Amino acid sequence: MEYATLSNGVKIPMLMYGVYQVTKEECERCVLDALEVGYRGIDTAQSYFNEEEVGRAIKKSGVPREEVFLTSKVWIEHYGYEECKQSVLESLDKLQTDYVDLFLLHQPFGDAYGAWRALEELYEAGKLRAIGISNYYVDRMVEFASFNRIRPMVTQMETHIYNQQKNLKEYADKYAITMEAWAPFAEGRNGAFQDETIVNIGKKYGKTAAQVMLRWNIQRGVIVLPKSVHKERMAENLDIFDFRLSDEDMNKIAALDKQTSSFFSHQDPAMVEWFVQMVEERKQRQDSSKEKKNW
Repeated sequence: MEYATLSNGVKIPMLMYGVYQVTKEECERCVLDALEVGYRGIDTAQSYFNEEEVGRAIKKSGVPREEVFLTSKVWIEHYGYEECKQSVLESLDKLQTDYVDLFLLHQPFGDAYGAWRALEELYEAGKLRAIGISNYYVDRMVEFASFNRIRPMVTQMETHIYNQQKNLKEYADKYAITMEAWAPFAEGRNGAFQDETIVNIGKKYGKTAAQVMLRWNIQRGVIVLPKSVHKERMAENLDIFDFRLSDEDMNKIAALDKQTSSFFSHQDPAMVEWFVQMVEERKQRQDSSKEKKNW
């Protein structure tokens, strides 16, 4: 495993197991499998609804807690100072841990500044070893890094061969913010696994397209968060530290950049409205659940 060093000196694995879209029923087994094959970083979030399963798996694995780099994220409905602080403490309970290695603000909406003050305090109290942001476009990242007491140590963003985030990476480096890639395979969209350039480069090194895509990001200094529910593929994704792409091959991959999201844009007003609607629906469900318990 290769490691990066965050701006505050904390070591972080360059490859971690992501549990987005891993169901509650499968999550515990998947995290156990990931730890067994050698992963030492797990990325979850409040909005994935599987923090409890992640926590149980880490406990059952027998791997010492200090050897597992654990990440979670605050969801929008918990933004604001008080709500954020309480939600993070609840996440620690679900994860069965006294601290989390990295906590991120998951989306660039709502009272993010209030939520950030809560993360700053929890960081200074030792509950969080590092704090950062997710889905902040380059202008918002620079803004956030410039107008807070503690600068984010990590920025997590959709980053893959078709959306390489070169400008974001340039400014992240300038502000000493480590970059992480969610959807490093673009979830296979636009034929990423069959891309002729990637497949041919893989043949040269005796590696799969997936391994080439992960190695490319890591050589750029970008941490990757691949997800699979298959143990053999978890092991395959981890098997990328025994080769290095040439400068020529790195440049070939760089030429694939479409500079467009394979999913959605946070700058699309219709998408912002979708997030607002989702938060409102969740609040209504939570209120309804509380009423039933009180009844």
